[in-house]
Amino acid sequence: MAFNVYVSSKIGSEAVGIFGLVMSVYSFAVTLATTGLSLACTFIVSKCFAKGNFFDGLKAVKSCIVFSLILSISTSILVLCFSKTISNHWLNSMVTPSPLYLIAIGLPFIAISSVLNGYFSAVRKAYKGAITQFVELIVKIIVSIILLKFGLSKGVEAICNCLILADVISEVCSCILIIILYKIDRWKYCTRKVSIITFKKEILKITFPVSVTTYIKSGLSTFKQFIIPSRLQAFGLSYNMALSEYGKVNGMTMSVIMFPIVFIGSFSNLLVPEFSSLLATGNKKRIHDLCHKIFMVTYIFSFYVSSILFIFSNEISLLVFNNLDCATYIKIISPLVLFMYPDNIIDNILKGLNRQFGVMTSNILDLIITISILYFLLPVIGINGYILAIYVSEIFNFTISFFQLYKVAKFKLSIMNYFIKPLIACLVGFILSSFTDNFVLRIIIFSISFAGIFLIYLKNPRFSNA
Repeated sequence: MAFNVYVSSKIGSEAVGIFGLVMSVYSFAVTLATTGLSLACTFIVSKCFAKGNFFDGLKAVKSCIVFSLILSISTSILVLCFSKTISNHWLNSMVTPSPLYLIAIGLPFIAISSVLNGYFSAVRKAYKGAITQFVELIVKIIVSIILLKFGLSKGVEAICNCLILADVISEVCSCILIIILYKIDRWKYCTRKVSIITFKKEILKITFPVSVTTYIKSGLSTFKQFIIPSRLQAFGLSYNMALSEYGKVNGMTMSVIMFPIVFIGSFSNLLVPEFSSLLATGNKKRIHDLCHKIFMVTYIFSFYVSSILFIFSNEISLLVFNNLDCATYIKIISPLVLFMYPDNIIDNILKGLNRQFGVMTSNILDLIITISILYFLLPVIGINGYILAIYVSEIFNFTISFFQLYKVAKFKLSIMNYFIKPLIACLVGFILSSFTDNFVLRIIIFSISFAGIFLIYLKNPRFSNA
């Protein structure tokens, strides 16, 4: 987040908006190149290793890497072929195809890293994947700062090229490192056993339905990002002003809103192999109890973050962006944390329970509804239509995902434990912190009082035995 704030302050909200559109193309290309393979690798390897079939698990990894190279190289060729069309029609000729050429170079490295991250999640060594991501981020930040010194004064296109090139360089470094870590790790499981089992059908069985729905979802998501500036133009804004408003909400505000999710993201991705193992052993009681414990922690944390963002939106905007441009947006969107963060957890649980097709289907339906709202309301109420679309999207997605989880795990939300008690904790924290005007002191008082309620939760027998 600190890096995003640095970039935003250097290039301005308009350039953030343009770069956001380029990144939406990047995101779509990455989806085409990697979709389903990391999940397939995690699912198959965790199942093989649980049965002690280490050789078969490693063979599955190799098959997933081959598929990833085929997909990523094919996607790179598509990006190169359609780069001029994307630049002229999707990016409104704001930049030339050069950033897209750089995107095409990085895709094979991203695809291989994705598969190996899936492997490390499956063998409960996700920290190795985290190490490579940390190195990747450090390289990206250093290279970006160096390149921006030369490209900052040369316009938006040079800025996009610098940022994309830094990203590609970091992805290459990350890929090399994770391959080395995988080579070291696999020696522990290597045997001389010869297996006639092939995993092509099993990989395709997992990836094909996920791929189809993910491609549709990613395509709709990319389309959604592109229609926002154009529909804001229909409201009466210039294209540059539309990009600026889009950049404030999507590139700046949402980075603040989503930043705290890293604290639960550390275990969120590990839920896929965990629930895959529970599903394989048929341990329904453990699934139910684990869901209860996970959601209690998630909702306590979500209420804490949502309250901090809502109460201190002005202070956070000044601290992060050195202005109040995003303060109102932070305050308005902050209640959605109560839906965004738990939804992230639910999606990973459902993937572990082999319900990823249902997750993607609900996401597609959600995007269709969101795009409809954006298309018809943005020309009427402007950026407020985008805020409304975010609300409808997040609440709808959470509701559908939760009912899917309920069908599988028979898990119910406890209104008292997940909503009423955290809300009381927030109110107590707000009242106690309002006796001082010092921002840092208010945060400390609020956090300590909220943590006190959290400790009461930990003494709850039902929670500790889950």
